[in-house]
Amino acid sequence: MAEPNILISEVGPRDGLQNINTIMPTADKKRWIRAQAEAGVREIEVGSFVPAKLMPQLADTAELVEFSKTIDGLSVAVLVPNLRGAKDAVACGVDKMSIPLSVSETHSQRNLNRTHDQMIKEIRSIADMVRQLPVDDRPHFEVGLSTAFGCSIEGVIDESKVLRLADRALEAGCDEIGLSDTTGYGNPTQVKRLVRSVKQAVGHNNLTGVHLHNTYGLGLANTLAALEEGIVTIDSSLGGLGGCPAAPGASGNIVTEDLVFMLQAMGLTTGIDLSLLLRVRDILSEALPKETLYGFLPNAGLPEGFVTV
Repeated sequence: MAEPNILISEVGPRDGLQNINTIMPTADKKRWIRAQAEAGVREIEVGSFVPAKLMPQLADTAELVEFSKTIDGLSVAVLVPNLRGAKDAVACGVDKMSIPLSVSETHSQRNLNRTHDQMIKEIRSIADMVRQLPVDDRPHFEVGLSTAFGCSIEGVIDESKVLRLADRALEAGCDEIGLSDTTGYGNPTQVKRLVRSVKQAVGHNNLTGVHLHNTYGLGLANTLAALEEGIVTIDSSLGGLGGCPAAPGASGNIVTEDLVFMLQAMGLTTGIDLSLLLRVRDILSEALPKETLYGFLPNAGLPEGFVTV
């Protein structure tokens, strides 16, 4: 198999589960994570260190991190809302942690009860904490610029605000920024323009990943636009589960199965075996029987003669 050139970051166990009422049993989450890793998924966001009373669906994140760290070759990622969450993540030994910085300040206040200035202060505190760790113990620290392509509360987002916050986040000490289409408002032309502008503003290597939602069916088209501008890490969710509780109308993520199929059909390599990936979906169907799973490939099946790795 050729060396993978696109990293698929599976966010289902976090983003996929935070927006549903069903609490998936921890044992089933572990089956899910292991099965996706065995299918070749190299990075999985296994949860978020948020208070259990606010998001009981993710109360087992620490246990999932401990379990996931036993899987060879898997980068274990989590979302953190603040310094307290980052300290918990570091204590568990995560490989990567991401904090959301919403370009829409209204969304930021609803989601994390923080203004932009307060979030930058939080980012700086986390970066300072990480720098005090031994080099080998430092997780990769990413700031995800959420609602970067539009907000269902504020509406259109001025792209100059995205550039300013990207610069402020990097100045505060994070390792990298990401662009998130939290509401699915983005379109391919906009994605190309914003990715290019941010890369020019903060440096090509400081933006390598995007997190796109499929609210209006443009997720894969937007992915292709991002790839054409040099993006190499794509977030997605098995079965297209996901959404943001603080963003009205924000529906699921890009379907991992459809994304991998598109990339491999284009001749790009992900390191993922599609036939094994499709079997993982059965775990979700069994554990979440009341939840709708999305995706064209699972319904249509693989084309005759398609090479799955």
